[in-house]
Amino acid sequence: MMKFMFSLLFLIPVCFIYNYWLMVNLFFILSFMFMMNFSFNYMYMNISYLFGSDLLSYIFILLSFWICSLMLLASEKIYKLNDYYYLFNFMVLLLLISLYLVFSSLNLFIFYLFFEVSLIPTFILIMGWGYQPERIEAGIYLLFYTLLVSLPMMISIFYCYNFLCTMMLMFLDYQFNLFMYFCMNMVFFVKMPMFFIHLWLPKAHVEAPISGSMILAGVMLKLGGYGLFRLLSMFILSGLMINYIFIIISLVGGFFVSLICIYQSDMKSLVAYSSVAHMGLVLAGIMTMSIWGVWGALVMMLAHGLCSSGLFCLVNMVYERAHSRSLYMNKGLINIMPSLSFWWFMLCSSNMAAPPSLNLLGEIILLSSLVFYSKLLMILLVFLSFFSAVYSLYLFSYSQHGGFYSGFYSVFQGFYREYLLLLLHWLPLNLMIIKSELWVLWI
Repeated sequence: MMKFMFSLLFLIPVCFIYNYWLMVNLFFILSFMFMMNFSFNYMYMNISYLFGSDLLSYIFILLSFWICSLMLLASEKIYKLNDYYYLFNFMVLLLLISLYLVFSSLNLFIFYLFFEVSLIPTFILIMGWGYQPERIEAGIYLLFYTLLVSLPMMISIFYCYNFLCTMMLMFLDYQFNLFMYFCMNMVFFVKMPMFFIHLWLPKAHVEAPISGSMILAGVMLKLGGYGLFRLLSMFILSGLMINYIFIIISLVGGFFVSLICIYQSDMKSLVAYSSVAHMGLVLAGIMTMSIWGVWGALVMMLAHGLCSSGLFCLVNMVYERAHSRSLYMNKGLINIMPSLSFWWFMLCSSNMAAPPSLNLLGEIILLSSLVFYSKLLMILLVFLSFFSAVYSLYLFSYSQHGGFYSGFYSVFQGFYREYLLLLLHWLPLNLMIIKSELWVLWI
């Protein structure tokens, strides 16, 4: 694992060489190099001191590499405006290093440390390259929601070490009580985010630049799911007593958030709230503690990371041309940008879990696990699936059809770079279903 770590560290001086596209290419080359390192094994590989990767780590590290590469590809405007793009490159690299260390960590404290460190570059991205003055409030929401619940986790990690005399993840097999369950897992619930503690997410998304939205939707929300995957084995007995409460909160919350999506007029806000609905379904799947629930959650997280990130890119493309994200302003885009409407359709259909997207596979597995957990959950799942389709269709039809604003005559079609960006989101999202058994090998 350390060879890739050193490769990333050697990129730090390259950030300050004034060549933006060199950095983009190096990120993609590193992504493909890591892809070639793929292990089809559920066991830990590439172990070096405190770091190593099993299939779960590998999938999330690859997602981090891919999304960070696409972030640079999407942020050409920063380079064109000469808006401190070398510092921007440095922040993206810092974020990638921290995510790499989170996902490859075998030690609980190192995992916690870099889990918190990854907040800092995200915060700086929102504060430094965000749009409205409200980004200050959004950044503070992001920090304090997470920091408030991360202190109990740090104390409980030290308690764990005192009790078990180890912090290596594979040796943490003692069953802890409910109090420890809350102290350890609340930070992951906030990060997912679970309904009731999700208010930081729409704020952060709406105020963040395109790169901030992409990394938040693509990888940062997945940190919560990854943490739960790693630590839930310590709370099986506690989970059997209390998990049903979290399942109900997640599914009812997902339903309410879906309704909130339907009356959003800001396109970015709509995509941000749809993330909360999807991650609610993921959290409910993990909380069933069944093998199908965990498989479905992994597939859904991977699918959501690519799909949501792609939708944010589309919204940003419209925003860069129209200087508005309002659905009332951005109507009839199919008349102005027909080739971009194709990508709107492909990504909105993936968001509503149409075949052959990975979202469909994830949703089928999650629905199976939740119905097996309790037949009564069918009622909530029907509404959740239906409204997921409703807000995706609403976003597509409302933005693409209807009469368009006359100021749009000055708008031009997309660049090659933008079509490449959308293709690189859509291809893995729809091709990975062909090799979908990979996502169930790690258990």
